[in-house]
Amino acid sequence: MNLRLYDTLSGRKKNFEPVQGKVKMFVCGPTVYDHAHIGHARTFVFYDVLARYLQSLGFTVTFIMNLTDIDEKIFNRAKKESKSHKEISRYYAEEFRQALKSLNIRTISRLESASDYLESAILQIKGMLANKNAYAVNGNVYFDTSRFSDYGRFSHQSPLELKLRRIEPSPEKRNQADFLLWKKFDEYPYWESPFGRGRPGWHIEDTAIAISNLGQQYDIHGGGIELVFPHHEAEIAQAEMLTGKKPYVKYWVHTGLLNVQGRKMSKSLGNYILVKDILERYSANVIRLFCLSTHYRKDMDFNERTLKKTAKEAEIILGALAVLQIKSGGSKNFVSTINAIEKRFYNSMNNDVNTEKAIQSLLSFAKMINKNSALFSLQSRLAAKSLLDKMLEILGIST
Repeated sequence: MNLRLYDTLSGRKKNFEPVQGKVKMFVCGPTVYDHAHIGHARTFVFYDVLARYLQSLGFTVTFIMNLTDIDEKIFNRAKKESKSHKEISRYYAEEFRQALKSLNIRTISRLESASDYLESAILQIKGMLANKNAYAVNGNVYFDTSRFSDYGRFSHQSPLELKLRRIEPSPEKRNQADFLLWKKFDEYPYWESPFGRGRPGWHIEDTAIAISNLGQQYDIHGGGIELVFPHHEAEIAQAEMLTGKKPYVKYWVHTGLLNVQGRKMSKSLGNYILVKDILERYSANVIRLFCLSTHYRKDMDFNERTLKKTAKEAEIILGALAVLQIKSGGSKNFVSTINAIEKRFYNSMNNDVNTEKAIQSLLSFAKMINKNSALFSLQSRLAAKSLLDKMLEILGIST
């Protein structure tokens, strides 16, 4: 069975076939104005597992994640703390790197900051102005959505629905669905451009990073489901009108939300749990197993009861690895059983990276090992150890 991935744009699972053999993947990272929370962990642990699984299948993976370091939230925090915006973004970018390391997220090839791609963003905006897909008004530059016939397709919205959304409302826009590529600002921090002083729009920052690193077409673009509109809708429009190539991305892969008592975990609601705090009570293995215990496209709820249950399951799994280190004099052959478990695990992973089912296979395997290890023949013990190692590597469980 080949890997099948659910593509948000087409609304169906598709056989995974990279554009050019090697896998190119871009995932929207955080805005670096505060500490990483467990909602970030849920999202980024999944993409780490996706990259690990692709590598286990023999693919070379280039995995780029952006860091948004040009944003009002950063500027506001800098003003509040009487610091420069660079101090704020650098501090929290480093905090984020430490959170990734603590969670054993190690497949990211590069973290790229938006501020390092201002020249690329400006060049892309100039290109869209030149081909009439953007227009300038009073120092602001807008993407003209009327020029992109597919605008709204990704988020399943009609032109009327798009107008009613009122993104960045302004009387100077030709169409209320149009979005900013460059916003005029005379108050520091601002950057100089051919359009005047200002700041790049959120959407063009990611397009500049992705195209600069991965080219005009690539395989996977990831992020939380809340980014479908307007962010990813805008990215598709910009990129395809800029390059003239479709599709910009072959597979759009989105994670569900992590909720607290049914409400989305977010900094604006103040209901978030920091990664550094939860790591004081639970190991990275427990947090990873918790984040992967629900299929990535489903919303999941954070609660301590589930974490405590997951901690016990982690003990069972790592206990199985420990008992396999002990040489036994058993003679019973379990190879056929091990092969059946391996098949279930890989079938689950191939079916849209269903880590929920894969972990169930892993846990039942661990329980079987713990119960029967003394009976294992040498061949069975070696086969079990080999499979367990592969499962744990794919899921990123440290041993």
